[in-house]
Amino acid sequence: MKQRSFYHLITPAAMAAVDRDAARSGIDSFGLMQKAGQAVCAAALRLFPEAVRMAVLCGPGNNGGDGYIAAEALRLSGVDVHVFHLGDPALLKGDASAAFLAYRGKVRPFAEYGPCSGDLVIDALFGAGLGRVLDQPVVEVIERINAASVPVIAVDLPSGLDGLTGQPRPVAMQACHTVTFMARKPGHLLMPGRALCGTVEVFDIGIPGRILDAHRGDVAINTPGIWGGSLPKLTGAAYKFTRGHLTVFSGPMSATGAARLSAMAGLKAGVGLVTLATPTEALCVNSAQTTAVMVKEVDDLPALHEYLKDKRMSAFVLGPGFGVGEKARAFTLALSDRKLVLDADGISSFHEKPEDLFEHFAKNAPTHLVMTPHEGEFTRLFPDLANEPALGKVQKALAAAKRANAIVVYKGADTVIASPDGRAFINENAPPWLATAGSGDVLAGIIGGLLAQGMPAFEAAAAGVYMHGEAALRVGEGLTAEDLAAAVRPLQMETAF
Repeated sequence: MKQRSFYHLITPAAMAAVDRDAARSGIDSFGLMQKAGQAVCAAALRLFPEAVRMAVLCGPGNNGGDGYIAAEALRLSGVDVHVFHLGDPALLKGDASAAFLAYRGKVRPFAEYGPCSGDLVIDALFGAGLGRVLDQPVVEVIERINAASVPVIAVDLPSGLDGLTGQPRPVAMQACHTVTFMARKPGHLLMPGRALCGTVEVFDIGIPGRILDAHRGDVAINTPGIWGGSLPKLTGAAYKFTRGHLTVFSGPMSATGAARLSAMAGLKAGVGLVTLATPTEALCVNSAQTTAVMVKEVDDLPALHEYLKDKRMSAFVLGPGFGVGEKARAFTLALSDRKLVLDADGISSFHEKPEDLFEHFAKNAPTHLVMTPHEGEFTRLFPDLANEPALGKVQKALAAAKRANAIVVYKGADTVIASPDGRAFINENAPPWLATAGSGDVLAGIIGGLLAQGMPAFEAAAAGVYMHGEAALRVGEGLTAEDLAAAVRPLQMETAF
């Protein structure tokens, strides 16, 4: 299906190109700035009508221009407005200069601002295009504002926040509300940027969609509106074998719970059959703890090869509770031509020689390996990428996906799903109570269940992450992994858009 542009994020560089193309097309760029500033004014009046004073902090560029427009609109509304400028306003150029000249109130140097009780700060210092580390005097004022806990409305993005990576440079304003324009930027979703932005309002200032579409790129918000058309479709002729067969590998007797969580999650995600492939020592405990999930002895590599002769086995999950070591490596490589979710111990088993894993899956087309590392597992497999400060989470995930020829689900509060072809989704529906033992095992099972039902790997991973978040929201705070697995539901087509 055609992807809808309003789900896509605009990088700061792309947004600058959008602004240039809008001006070249004949659109009045100062008119766009006026709409932006008026939107900020409206948000301030709507959200903080009780503010005693509105302090507008204006920077040396177009973000500052938005601030001057907002300040004049607030002044005309009868608000007590105090404007503080960073740099010499006489040096402003173009639309920012025109905005400064349109403001009829007094201005004072930025260094003179001190937060007071009853203030609302409108942060129009730097937007998403900040390309450098903040100067120390600016850092000190931002730290004073954050320490005072006065409410802040950010214009485009909290000052100091990198719009591409969501990382402070080196600190960022703590906003309770952010007004951005036309589309969100990656920094609005990536942590800690998401927490620093507060609520995010996207205001349409009138740039045509065709111009946005020309620069939107392949980074998007993870939403059913993009991949919903790939969800498994049930027909009246369906039966269990047409709905796929998922195999989840169990670890030894002392560590079987993780695999059972994955197996149950896969079943709840809609797959027709699930088998727990278990070593003999764990056969009794797994048999005693499962009902709808089948159990099969698979002790070693010869037994696995025998099991794989049945081509009806649609997809596999390896890693949850499996154990780190040679057996995990051998089983993984034996599955290099099958749809595989590699999680937890499966990933960590290759930390000494990750190239062995990458080489075995290098020629697969289309990609059918999905890896689901958390921060520690990602660092073990991709230490150079993890420790590269110039890269944001999206860039790290994309580089890892290309290197491994795998879909990489880089987990966290801001899970990134990345494909070797350059596509990446950022997830935002996961509540904080998903941070609990066994949650990742459930996610691996959901993705495996969707793979077994025939979804392409990237779409299955994205849908699995989204379904994982929805299940957690369904249960609520205080959930356990058992609650989470039981709450998994297939997404219905009518609710996917």
